[in-house]
Amino acid sequence: MYIVFSEKCLEYWSPGHPESPDRVYQTYKLLAEKGYKFIQPEPCSEEDLLLVHSENYVKTIREGLFFDPDTPSLPGIYEYAKLAAGAALKSMEIALGGEFAFSLMRPPGHHAGVNGRALGAPTLGFCYFNNVAIACKKALHKVNRVAIVDIDCHHGNGTQEIFQGDPHVLFVSLHRVGVYPGTGMTSSGNCLNYPFMWAVGDDEYLKILGKALEEVTKFDPDLIAVSAGFDTYKYDPVCSIGLSMDAYIKIGKMIASLDRKTFAVLEGGYGRDMPQCVLNFLRGLELK
Repeated sequence: MYIVFSEKCLEYWSPGHPESPDRVYQTYKLLAEKGYKFIQPEPCSEEDLLLVHSENYVKTIREGLFFDPDTPSLPGIYEYAKLAAGAALKSMEIALGGEFAFSLMRPPGHHAGVNGRALGAPTLGFCYFNNVAIACKKALHKVNRVAIVDIDCHHGNGTQEIFQGDPHVLFVSLHRVGVYPGTGMTSSGNCLNYPFMWAVGDDEYLKILGKALEEVTKFDPDLIAVSAGFDTYKYDPVCSIGLSMDAYIKIGKMIASLDRKTFAVLEGGYGRDMPQCVLNFLRGLELK
């Protein structure tokens, strides 16, 4: 197992913003203490960005010509976002080579659609480029079918918008409704949504995850990508589905039991226990 990480992703921040460098740094420290192997990413190319985003949107981020209260136009953010997308690409390549990889990078990406704000969302939701979508789109140059399993507390509206109607991609999302981005109430074609109205806790969540993974098995993907959000944790300050830390071991084990080439990309997770949640998820993936 490889952790794709660069300290450069810790260089930018916005005061008081929950998507802080510390959430990733503390996770990095814990995984390093546990002996995980780290590998450096390279920034993706603009050609990679254009696999899923419009030329005008990429230009908007590159030139900083936007205002978003959740997703600020910070100095150098275009390069930091390209590096996060490059880490997702590196993780995908490692997975296709037969090893599991986890991209421990920021900014996250699953809310970024073709032209930025996706499916009517009010903001970009901390995301600039859709890291997991870029990696999956490029993976389709080498494989026939990819399944994306989004376990963030918020609906992956950008990922759904990008892949809606694509027969080569199955998008599955388990998320809270009544919170940002206000989408994902129903399923549509190849995009299967499993919404929760409240914090249901471990048992109900894992039961629904099992049903979702049955659909993944039926789809028979060559590659699985996980949008790995940890804001489902019961003490997360931004969102929650009421999960315990132990639930992440089970989530990882359930995904690993599908026995497919798999990689994961960090999305949300903002609480002080996020490092342990990530570690448990990775340990679960190793228990197949």
